[in-house]
Amino acid sequence: MDYAPRPEDVRFLLDAVLGASQQLARLAPFAEVDADLQAQVLEQAATFVGEVIAPLQRDGDEIGCRLEGGQVHTPPGFAAAYQAFVEGGWPSLSAATEDGGQGLPAVLEAVLYEWLAGANHGFTMAPGLLHGAYECIRHHASDDLKARYLGKVATGEWLATMCLTEAHAGSDLGLVRTRAVPQANGCVRVSGTKIFISGGEHDLTPNIVHLVLCRLPDAPAGPKGLSLALVPKVLDDGARNAVQCERIEEKMGLHGSPTCVMRFDEATGWLVGEPGRGLAAMFVMMNAARLHVALQGIGLLDAAWQKAHAYAQERRQMVAPGADRASGPSLIAEHPAVARVLDTQRAWIDGGRLIAYRTALQLDIARHAEDAKAREAAQQWCSYITPVLKAACTQQGFDGASACLQVFGGHGYVREWGIEQILRDARVTMIYEGTNEIQAIDLLVRKVLPDVGAGFAATLLALRDELDASRDVDADAQRRLAQLRYLTTQIAMAAHAQPRLPYELADDYLRLVMVTLLAWAWARIEQAPGAGEAHARAAAAFRRWVLPEFDMRAAIIKKACEPQG
Repeated sequence: MDYAPRPEDVRFLLDAVLGASQQLARLAPFAEVDADLQAQVLEQAATFVGEVIAPLQRDGDEIGCRLEGGQVHTPPGFAAAYQAFVEGGWPSLSAATEDGGQGLPAVLEAVLYEWLAGANHGFTMAPGLLHGAYECIRHHASDDLKARYLGKVATGEWLATMCLTEAHAGSDLGLVRTRAVPQANGCVRVSGTKIFISGGEHDLTPNIVHLVLCRLPDAPAGPKGLSLALVPKVLDDGARNAVQCERIEEKMGLHGSPTCVMRFDEATGWLVGEPGRGLAAMFVMMNAARLHVALQGIGLLDAAWQKAHAYAQERRQMVAPGADRASGPSLIAEHPAVARVLDTQRAWIDGGRLIAYRTALQLDIARHAEDAKAREAAQQWCSYITPVLKAACTQQGFDGASACLQVFGGHGYVREWGIEQILRDARVTMIYEGTNEIQAIDLLVRKVLPDVGAGFAATLLALRDELDASRDVDADAQRRLAQLRYLTTQIAMAAHAQPRLPYELADDYLRLVMVTLLAWAWARIEQAPGAGEAHARAAAAFRRWVLPEFDMRAAIIKKACEPQG
């Protein structure tokens, strides 16, 4: 079965739980983006994803991409599907109208990309960096570069890449050696080799805009010496630039996306932003990409759950505990072990969605709110919560897909059912756009501890204020929020005597934060108007099978923070 987006599930979270329409109505650019318009966009997106993108999933995996004579050929149907994607206006959903976009909220784009990933992760890699590249060019490029490239990227007419990694420089970008030599006419000549470049070469668009992290001749060593250059595949006069795909990687998954080794041989490019400020410009792309990677984890988990749930409603094996033996073998969905798997993944999907959608709404508020304090609070939320979502949702995307594969028994291990592809595709999300370990360190060491947790405490208190302490489920969530604030202070105090401690505890701390956020999310969902039996089952599964992780992680942190004797 192909992945099928369910707009009604999303609308419940956006409207009944988050009140998205009311929040967006207070932002001038979205004053007319009411619930009806949002519903229309979501219905059209669901139809497009389900009918055009999802059916290409299997061929993308089994046929994959091939490199011939320097040209990458994508799987059958991908090029036509991408053109339909562009013609439907989907790449430009949240781009500004003056740049050729539709000017719609980031939260609708977030839903679209979650569904795309669930339907066909390999295809989604092609447009996945477009919004980040658009924001990078829009905010950092010269007027001349914007005039030549911004509109093409905004509409998806030209795709873009993010060229960071080199063979000797993975996560340590300060080791980048790619050189950019300034020329008298204002351009630079870029030379070097980049690896792991998603969509570095393909047949989906006539041009590809490479954003390349590089180093000027007089630049100092380390990350402060890095600049960013825009290097197109095809120059303005139609000539092919000195950019070459040397090979495409043979990967565990994502066979529908070409992961390229790219060589730049004095290729013509132009600096984006100030010399030596390349990381600042590039992080605009990376931060946008990290939320989308979190949504990939959610979409992939939903895709795995859909397959496992459908199978469990058809497959009969043995007699479930308490069932009538005279009726013969039970549906495996009736067996407690299987029900636990399915309900637990549903708890992660809907809870993760609510947190991710809230984050996308905060992006809209950070960009468009008239009140400076509201913008600052929204930006602070995104800064703290984005690494949590990226790490936790991608880990659950993989772990949960593995649990869903188990529902199929031996059938899950063979290709016929498609569940094993989801597991293979999901694994890379824990690695790219900053490994999950780096996300955890970013959260605790770089963002929470510098002010001894004061800023993060303010963010948590805002969540507390959204809950009604008179209700048991909300009161429990409030207690978890308070415990998290206390444990944050404990780590900050212990770190003075144990400087390595925050790095050792970063993963545990991030998981603790995610489970706390899920407790908040399920408190909101369970009490929302229109919550049904499926939500009640998932909420019960969360409290029984997921929430106990809070106590485990808290115990690890408390023990580690004890004075060392």
